Amino acid sequence: MTEPPRLEVRGLTVRFGGFRALSEVSWAVRSGQILGIIGPNGAGKSTCFNATTNMVRHDGQVLLDGQDVTGLPAHRLAKRGLHRTFQQNAFFGGISVLENMTGALLRTAGTPLAAAVLLPWVEYRRRHRAEEVAGALLVRFGVPADLHALPPGSLPYGTQRMLSIALAYADDARVLLLDEPAAGLGGQDMEKLAETLAALRAEGLGIVLIEHHMDLVMELADHLVVLEQGEMLAEGPPSVIQADPRVLEAYLGHAA
Repeated sequence: MTEPPRLEVRGLTVRFGGFRALSEVSWAVRSGQILGIIGPNGAGKSTCFNATTNMVRHDGQVLLDGQDVTGLPAHRLAKRGLHRTFQQNAFFGGISVLENMTGALLRTAGTPLAAAVLLPWVEYRRRHRAEEVAGALLVRFGVPADLHALPPGSLPYGTQRMLSIALAYADDARVLLLDEPAAGLGGQDMEKLAETLAALRAEGLGIVLIEHHMDLVMELADHLVVLEQGEMLAEGPPSVIQADPRVLEAYLGHAA
């Protein structure tokens, strides 16, 4: 029996008053697959993520591992392994990089209050172990150990982008929605991002990628969805999308 997609959306539609920002959009991503969502500015890409994670009111259906999760709020979707990033870096600026990462790990495995009070050594060991895991994750995502004690805002911009992805990934992601992770990146930072996403795919993670960097998308994506004015213009493997005259006219021809 074929496993269901890791994440599937059916007929997503979003209205803001009389304006339809998204109209009957459907796509799916499987375990070990990268789905790219592309389109001009204002095409509805981020709105699609917001609807998928129930951050805006919408019609349509969202299924996670074949189960209908359409009505679940964002924080409950996150507990089920549906995680996302935003276009802007998201972290707590008043604490260190390591503390940010440790907090992201602990939020998914909190200790009951009674245990924390009555068994403080258990809580200490748990936090110490979380810090070890956090440090290893940070290094894996391109944040070297000598930066872990710094506040996130003092990191180089490319490293901040990788930190945001690491925080979204934490340790229990099953699907990762990435909203323009390559924005502002180039050179080695772009190479590190590509390597990291390829490694996550190889682990079996389902990744949905909104991105304007066409070289990155065409290199990594297994399947593409093209949006224009809130509607699906085309979908298919990168080779098909690159040859589609509608896509070339609407988007790719202006992205050189």
